[in-house]
Amino acid sequence: MAITDWPIDERPREKLLERGAGALTDAELLALFLRTGSRGKSAVELGREIMARFGSFSALLTATEAELKSVKGIGVAKMTLLAAIVEISKRLLTEELSQKEIVLTSSDSVKRYLQLHYHNRKYESFVILFLDVKNRLIEAREMFKGTLTRTSVYPREVVKEALNLNAANVILSHNHPSGVPDPSRADIDLTQLLKDALRLVDVTVLDHIVVAGNKTCSFAEQGLL
Repeated sequence: MAITDWPIDERPREKLLERGAGALTDAELLALFLRTGSRGKSAVELGREIMARFGSFSALLTATEAELKSVKGIGVAKMTLLAAIVEISKRLLTEELSQKEIVLTSSDSVKRYLQLHYHNRKYESFVILFLDVKNRLIEAREMFKGTLTRTSVYPREVVKEALNLNAANVILSHNHPSGVPDPSRADIDLTQLLKDALRLVDVTVLDHIVVAGNKTCSFAEQGLL
């Protein structure tokens, strides 16, 4: 049955106009973005199937390309639409982190931002969040990429960038394309190396967050700093 054949109060667009966006279910909100369903399914039915598959918007927006393709009805057009939603979400979080103090060293907003930043990244990447004295985001910058070791990440470059941006604190981060967020011995050694180098110029490492898809590991929370 097409959405236009449903009772008026069950159509997402009309429901939104009548009751507000808060009245819509996750599947109905997703249906508005998808606009069309797939063969034999309305957009709402496809939205329900997608939300049942991933369980949350967070898991959906940090899903890999392979995971998205595994859902019948998600083709290239819908993949690009979801990518656009990811980018919009990332930019909104960037504004939030730039305007508000990061009270907790590993706040949920930081983790969400990093999950979106590393979305579908197939290579290992090292990103640093440079923060001002009030722990507001100055800039998030990818400093290194490829296999990350003590010899491939240069403390001098990190210190130079922190000074150029007049940063008071930083949050280190990198991704594990393997899907396992547990830090390696090399990750721990590298963190200590950068922590010692930045301390010399009065810049504090607040955390190092490892991102693996929709999973994260915070060094601060694990007592590894």
